Amino acid sequence: MAENYDYDLFVIGAGSGGVRAARVSAAYGARVAIAEEYRVGGTCVIRGCVPKKLLVYGAHFAEDLQDARRFGWEVPDCSFNWHTLRDNVLREVTRLEGLYEETLGNNDVEIFHERATVAGPNAVKLASGRTVTAGKILIAVGSWPIIPDVPGAEHGITSNEVFHLEEIPERVVIAGAGYIANEFAGIFHEFGSKVVLVNRTDVILRHYDESVRDRLLQISTTKGIDFKFHAKFQKIEKQEDGSLLISMDNHDPVEADVLLFAVGRKPNTANLGLESAGIELGRDSSIPVDEDNRTSCPSIFAVGDVTNRVQLTPVAIREGQAFADTFFGSKPTRVDYDTIPSAVFSHPPLAGVGLTESEARNKHGAVKTYTSDFRAMKNVLAGRNERSLYKLIVHVDTDEVLGIHMIGPDAPEILQAAAIAVKAKLKKSQFDEVIALHPTMAEELVLMK
Repeated sequence: MAENYDYDLFVIGAGSGGVRAARVSAAYGARVAIAEEYRVGGTCVIRGCVPKKLLVYGAHFAEDLQDARRFGWEVPDCSFNWHTLRDNVLREVTRLEGLYEETLGNNDVEIFHERATVAGPNAVKLASGRTVTAGKILIAVGSWPIIPDVPGAEHGITSNEVFHLEEIPERVVIAGAGYIANEFAGIFHEFGSKVVLVNRTDVILRHYDESVRDRLLQISTTKGIDFKFHAKFQKIEKQEDGSLLISMDNHDPVEADVLLFAVGRKPNTANLGLESAGIELGRDSSIPVDEDNRTSCPSIFAVGDVTNRVQLTPVAIREGQAFADTFFGSKPTRVDYDTIPSAVFSHPPLAGVGLTESEARNKHGAVKTYTSDFRAMKNVLAGRNERSLYKLIVHVDTDEVLGIHMIGPDAPEILQAAAIAVKAKLKKSQFDEVIALHPTMAEELVLMK
């Protein structure tokens, strides 16, 4: 450890990756400080995956209450109170924030509740005006929602603000077709909003398997979500009654009470002072790093969304852990970015791991595909025609399972365990040897012929 610095490690950004790196490094004996300008916990805990998943849980009750009647429960007509859910979710976020701070404190990490910027290879400047030094600086400031450059864009909101809405809008337009857009489309629809999803192409969730994303589009359309494709915003106007008039190419104008921009996220590197350490940003404003998360400045590192490698919270956590193990734990570790599972908490949810069918064909030529297209047992009795789809992508010669993709109830929960099989390069024949756990949806994974 470098005693001539104020700290051995200074972390800028107390999100999932930064907190993991800080507390583990401190546990190894490093003198660590961390700065956060907003709230400890970062995007995931404060205004991302955690509160969003709680909204997803809340939205599921809309269908569950209807289905319960088919299972013999005399459920009265129920009304939804947005304020109750919103306030309970925000309270849970505050509780988690406290736990994150407690964890840092228990590991003797000093917390600065203010903005910090790079002031040199080994210097950090705090918003209060104080400059501190550190042997190593780790940047973990995450990403920020992109707002399109269109007249009237200031009338829209992003995922940062959506958790604080005063009321559930009767009409909501969502710009984008990625996971955030589709998740909030399902949430708002179940809460009773008229949802219009606007996208500049005709493809949703472009990184997922085509069969699975097409099934989500079919189900979402059947439920009443309106998709407007090949649409580019022209302008957004605020009308006298407070509503928005949204004009776009190739479609008639749409009126809405809320416009949610979900068109992607960019690394949060603006005005971070990186030039003081000779660090140049990538074309996407990300911080280029090597396999050990080191920037072009030997004493400065970066993990998480700010590097724009894989914008997933578990990846940022793994990167933060690898950084701490490597530089303070004497256990050199690098993150394996191959075969990362991911999920979309839409209605119904979908999940995938490994190669999609098109990716597998491009890489290996001919592949075998196995599918199971079925109605979940619960949906059958509930009278829902919504069908699940499971898909295995298999190498023709080696029989290795190259990818698993699914859409249906609890798909992410099932996929997490199935991802182990893909990571371990198990063969389709080994899936076939496993006895089915009946009656479950997951048994379809070992019954495909």
